[in-house]
Amino acid sequence: MHLTQVIHKAAREKPTGIATVFKQRRTTHAQTLRRVARLAAGLAGLGVNIGDRVGILSANSDYYIESLYAVLWVGGVINPINTRWSSQEIAFSLIDCDTRVLFIDDNFIPILDGLKELCPCLETVIYCGEHSAPDDMHDFERLIATNEPIADHHRCDNDLAAILYTGGTTGQPKGVMLSHQAILMNALTTLAAARRPEINVEMHVAPLFHVGGIATLCQSALRQITQVILPHFDPKLVIQTIEQEQVNETFLVPTMLQMVLDCPDFAQHDLSSLKNVVYGAASIDETLLKQAIHAMPHTQFMQVYGMTEVAPVVTVLPAFCHTLAGQKLKKLKSAGRPTPTSEVKIVHPNTGEECKFGEFGEITVRTPSVMLGYWNKPDQTKHALQDGWLHTGDGGYLDEDGYLFVTDRLKDMIVSGGENIYSSEVENALLSHPSIQMCAVIGVPHAKWGEAVHAIIVLRDNHTLSSEEAIKHCRSLIAGYKSPRSVEFRAEFPLSAAGKILKSELRASYRNDAINH
Repeated sequence: MHLTQVIHKAAREKPTGIATVFKQRRTTHAQTLRRVARLAAGLAGLGVNIGDRVGILSANSDYYIESLYAVLWVGGVINPINTRWSSQEIAFSLIDCDTRVLFIDDNFIPILDGLKELCPCLETVIYCGEHSAPDDMHDFERLIATNEPIADHHRCDNDLAAILYTGGTTGQPKGVMLSHQAILMNALTTLAAARRPEINVEMHVAPLFHVGGIATLCQSALRQITQVILPHFDPKLVIQTIEQEQVNETFLVPTMLQMVLDCPDFAQHDLSSLKNVVYGAASIDETLLKQAIHAMPHTQFMQVYGMTEVAPVVTVLPAFCHTLAGQKLKKLKSAGRPTPTSEVKIVHPNTGEECKFGEFGEITVRTPSVMLGYWNKPDQTKHALQDGWLHTGDGGYLDEDGYLFVTDRLKDMIVSGGENIYSSEVENALLSHPSIQMCAVIGVPHAKWGEAVHAIIVLRDNHTLSSEEAIKHCRSLIAGYKSPRSVEFRAEFPLSAAGKILKSELRASYRNDAINH
C-alpha cells in the first residue's frame, strides 16, 4: 500500500475530473499527477533522498497537497508543521527529526531568518506562496516547470511516510511515525465503517498539517472527488464556499460548527448541497446538534474518534444515531463503534486487566494503522505500545452494544475529596444551559479537598449568567460534589490548531493558587 497510488489511480480513471480547487485555481487529476512528478524531480535535484524528512510550513492550499505527494513520490518523509506554533516549537520539530528541506509560504517568511538561526540543520527552503520567490529561496512553480517527471519510488507498506508532532498539550511534542500502510488503511476502514452519501465535492477546513486533515485528504483522494481547499477556518468563508462550490461534505470540530451556525450571514446562503458533516475531537452537545439539524435539514452528521498514533480514526458514530429516531438509542454521548479493522479494549489503569462492560478504565487500541513509534523516543514508544496494544491515555468504557464512551483523558480526571469526577460530564451539564456557548472544566488546587471543580465559561452573544445560576443549573442535573465550586467567565478560549480547548493553558494560571472555599 503506497499513498501515491491514489493520484495514479485517479489520473488513469478520471483524468479530466477536477482534483483540487483553491481560490481561482482548478487542477485536474491528470495535471496533479504531472505536477507532482515534476516537483518530485525538483526535490531529487535538491538532494532529497529516500527517507529524508521534508517540512511543510504553510497554510492550506493546493500547493500543500502537491508538496505532500511530491515528497512521498521521491521517497521522502513529510513533516507537516503546526502553523500555530512559536518559532521555538517549529525549530524543535525541525531539529528533532533532522529536517533539512522546508516548504514555506508567505505567512512564515517573516520568521524564516529566526528559524535558520535556531535550526542549523535547515539547508534548503522552497517558496510555495502566491508571489515570486525571494532571492534566497527556490520557487515552487519554477521547480515544476524546469524539471522532467521522474518515476515514483513507490515507498509502501511499513515504510515511514510521515512524522506528525503531537500538539504539545501534555508536554514536549513527540514525533508520531506513521507508515504508508497506516494512513491508507485507516482511510479505507473509516470509509467502510459507516454508510455515507455519494458525494462529488469535499471541503478542507481543518489544517492539513493535522492528522485529521491528512486523513480527510486521503479519504477524498480514494473517492476521486473534488477537494475544495480553504486556507484557514473562517465561518463566513465556509458558508460562502459551501454555496458557491456546491460542497457535499466537510470535517469540522464542534466548536467550528457552533461558529458556523452563529455566523450572522448563515441564513443568507443556500447550504442544501451539504449532505454530510463529519466531526471529531469532542462529542457533540445535544443542544448544538438540535440547532444544526434545524438549521441544516438536508445535512447528516457523524462523529469520528481517534488520535494521531492510529492515523487517526478508531471509532465512528454513524449518522442514524444523530437523528431524532436514533437518539432514542442513547448513543449520542458515545464515540461510536470500532471501525472494521480496529479493536478496542478497556483496561484497569492500575492492574492492566480487561474491564467489564460499563466499567471505566484506559482505552487501548489494536489496529493495522497504529504508529511505528515515537521518533527517537524508544522508552515512550515502549510505554505506549504494549503487546500490540496502544495505550491511549484516554479514559472510558464500552457498553454492551460495543459503543465506546470516552469520559475523559485520564489526566483530566478530577479527584476531589477522594471522589473521581470526569470533567466531560460537568461540561455536558453546563452546555445544556441556553446562555452557555462553550465551557471547560478543570481541577484546581484546593486546600481541603485536594482539587476543586472549576468551570470556565464563554457566554452566547447578548446573554447574561451569574456564577450562582451556572452552579445551580449544574446541581439540577448532576450530583452536588461534581458541580463547580467556582466559575469564571471569559470572552474566548485558547484553542489548538485542531480546534480543541487547551486545558493545559487554563490549568497553568491556577497551578499555584489553592481555592479554600
